[in-house]
Amino acid sequence: MNNEEIIANNKKYWNDHADLWFGTTALPELGVKFPTEEELHIFGDVSGKKMLEICCGSGHSLLYNARNGAGELWGVDISDKQLENAAKLLEEQGYHARFICSKMEDELDVPHDYFDYVYSIYGIGWTTDLQGTFDKIASYLKKDGIFIFSWHHTLNYCIAWSCDERKDVFEDDKLAMSRSYYDESYFKMPVHDSEIVLCNRKMSTYINALAKAGFAIEQLVEETDEETLKADGELDSKTRKAQMLPLSFCIKARKL
Repeated sequence: MNNEEIIANNKKYWNDHADLWFGTTALPELGVKFPTEEELHIFGDVSGKKMLEICCGSGHSLLYNARNGAGELWGVDISDKQLENAAKLLEEQGYHARFICSKMEDELDVPHDYFDYVYSIYGIGWTTDLQGTFDKIASYLKKDGIFIFSWHHTLNYCIAWSCDERKDVFEDDKLAMSRSYYDESYFKMPVHDSEIVLCNRKMSTYINALAKAGFAIEQLVEETDEETLKADGELDSKTRKAQMLPLSFCIKARKL
């Protein structure tokens, strides 16, 4: 599949399944079994700030920032249905945001050198042009503006519970490499009654792309939340995995 086919495939998925993900992985949540914004304070005080969310989904992160006093809210998403849900949510709660239906890879119809924050909660990893997307995000931010994004930790897709193929049973106390860390090719993943297309980028790929786009990294968080780390007894496989490695990461960067 070429990039446009990947984008079309993923857009169809989100339009068809938007309601199933309503309110999922949105602020104050930053990731899967991950410390929340209320614990980490990565955003800090957003009072009066101009904020642009990339892949805004159902609008719950915008609503969170609105309730924390953000001055101006913009949301971008590839899915018409997601934006419909987001607009309805904010309107019902008495807030307003400007919404744009667009690919993040495109030059957005937004002001340049304007925003105090650009952020994306579990959205950036969908891009088919990481460097181009980071370059464009930098152009939307003021000097010293903040870019925050979270996504699946690259190890999450590289490591899985090992299985004894001779017995066809999982050895729940062992994790093994299931995919090369260096493999950044696209792969299909079945979800619900459909499939999505993603690639698993190395951490250095994100960090080097940020540097090339003119960002300085202020914070990299790759943690599991305390509740998960302290859980015991009979645990599901995801919880046990999260006790051994981070399932998500979050980066805060400043435009130079």
